[in-house]
Amino acid sequence: MEYRTLGRTDLKVSLICLGTMTWGSQNSEAEAHAQLDYAIGEGVNFIDTAEAYPVTPVSADTQFLTETYIGNWIAGRRKRDDIILATKVAGPSRDPIRQFRGGDNRLDRRNIHQAVDDSLKRLKTDYIDLYQVHWPDRPVPSFGARGLGALADGPDTVPIQETLEALADLVQAGKIRHVGVSNETPWGLGEYLRLARDQGLPRVASIQNAYNLLNRIFEIGLSEFALREDVGLLAYSPLAGGNLTGKYLGGVIPPGSRRDVSRQFVRYDLPNQPVASARYVAVAHAFGLDPATLALAFVHAQPFVTSTIIGATSLEQLRVDISSAAIRLTDEQLAAIETVHRVLPDPCP
Repeated sequence: MEYRTLGRTDLKVSLICLGTMTWGSQNSEAEAHAQLDYAIGEGVNFIDTAEAYPVTPVSADTQFLTETYIGNWIAGRRKRDDIILATKVAGPSRDPIRQFRGGDNRLDRRNIHQAVDDSLKRLKTDYIDLYQVHWPDRPVPSFGARGLGALADGPDTVPIQETLEALADLVQAGKIRHVGVSNETPWGLGEYLRLARDQGLPRVASIQNAYNLLNRIFEIGLSEFALREDVGLLAYSPLAGGNLTGKYLGGVIPPGSRRDVSRQFVRYDLPNQPVASARYVAVAHAFGLDPATLALAFVHAQPFVTSTIIGATSLEQLRVDISSAAIRLTDEQLAAIETVHRVLPDPCP
């Protein structure tokens, strides 16, 4: 397993990060613990979760189970020092996450402080290594949406400075070690970095955005921030919701798959997705590679990527995903990928 430095911190995280958003819905607690045991055994030391999980699908009945499962594993295995643990505070517009906190989920001091305390209890730990803002408080195009819509901040929008000051409190208190952002824009990331520089606030260590063969828009504006400012990408959805494995080709939706159980995820339900996915699957087969391996190895190869977040619902999927860390794509394979990209660039941004 390869390890890369997380931003300008002293943390070395595994190239593969174990994602967890199906735990509590598609995966039982026993299955979650089995995945943790296997991943740790294969050299994975980076675990990513969120107070919003599981989200496949979002349900008041399963809310917070993912962090609870991880906390029970930490308490049972006593391996807290062996892992780098990342979680997230949810921003506005997602239900039912904040119903227990007065009906809102703004990224203000009160909500963030309460969110951290609740996550620490569920995770059964005294500190969180990387605490991330799951999505912005302000209106931005996110989760596949195009266009800014209403660009102006609403009257209740929490300024980034207030959010970062709240996170600074938590760093000072020792509850979190480092901060990160997720689903953020170039302007937003630049503002976090400006405030850290000008106000002496915590510096963002990472950005967690979607990045895969069907969605390479991170390369356009954010990649320069990642490289020049040492704010590496934690790439989520590297398999484009499973589409790059080829299992959905021909309109097939296997029972129990994400597209079967989580109808709210529509960012990949776009006209050019099936043909682009089919072409990338064909490239993989032409070189004798599993399609998932090709897709993951492409993400690993990018210089702005710190870690690739994988999510699996079975140990077999997890084995394939983790094994991709050992694959280095050849120039010929990368050229074949670029041939498809030139014809069908970013069909699912």
